[in-house]
Amino acid sequence: MKAVLCRQFGEPLSVEDIEPRPLDKGEVRIKVAACGINFPDTLIIEGKYQFKPDLPFSPGGEIAGDVIEVAPDVSGFAVGDPVIAVTLWGGFAEQVIATPAQLMHRPAAMDAVTAAAFSMTYGTSCHALKQRAALQPGETLLVLGAAGGVGLAAVELGREMGATVIAAASTAEKLALARDYGAAETIDYGQGSLKDQVKALTGGKGVDVIYDPVGGDLGAEAVRALAWNGRLLIVGFAGGRIQQIPANLPLLKGASVVGVFWGAFREKESSLDAENFRQLFAWHGEGRLKPLISETFPLERAADALAALTSRRAMGKLVLTV
Repeated sequence: MKAVLCRQFGEPLSVEDIEPRPLDKGEVRIKVAACGINFPDTLIIEGKYQFKPDLPFSPGGEIAGDVIEVAPDVSGFAVGDPVIAVTLWGGFAEQVIATPAQLMHRPAAMDAVTAAAFSMTYGTSCHALKQRAALQPGETLLVLGAAGGVGLAAVELGREMGATVIAAASTAEKLALARDYGAAETIDYGQGSLKDQVKALTGGKGVDVIYDPVGGDLGAEAVRALAWNGRLLIVGFAGGRIQQIPANLPLLKGASVVGVFWGAFREKESSLDAENFRQLFAWHGEGRLKPLISETFPLERAADALAALTSRRAMGKLVLTV
């Protein structure tokens, strides 16, 4: 099979023909149709993620495809089933092996490219807003990086959960996209202080919840825009640097700084995650969630897809097709 391989952390990827390994007990083989591109992929390739695969490996942890082989001891999945697989790596290839715990049955109405752009963004954002922030109807939600994959999903879900959504991004084009996806107000990073713009839009009150996948200077400033009893969701550090937050700021606001790690939540609280996805799949089936795939790339152009992500040119999701 063809696979994109990382042979040394931080070095260029290669596309090679490799021999698929036999299944072990408790495993399922999937013919990959599409694989989403995500920020953690770049960290894993650089050897900077909290989990490190054995070398060589294929990046890619958000996969859509069809089951082509099932170990004898596996139940619940059969050859021919369309599935979504959430793995840490392995998806930039024509086949991937997963365990049943890493699989979800793909809704019949969801095509493979859409499915490969759905699980991580909507799974992360739903867990963040529902379980971690307990976002309530009528509250105000500020989304940083609002035109990216997880950010745009947070805008949509905030709207569906009855919040007033303020989207923050770096260009007029990205802000227009966020408005199309449900943002009531927008903030351009280049037009002055984030805190001052938030205060102006909220009558000086601040926002109830901040969804922050960016980190860096924006993440550090964001806590100053919280209202009393606000919640700052730490989702990721796509800006390239982990922010330092003075502890007195959440103290003065009675605020919470809350970590969001969807992968661990999916593993440790699988029943709640399954409940989240029942709702997410229902909303998608009703046309209320519309994942934006701004560009697709063939497997051989995986390096180009990753470069488009890291340069922040992309809006919504990028997907490899196999």
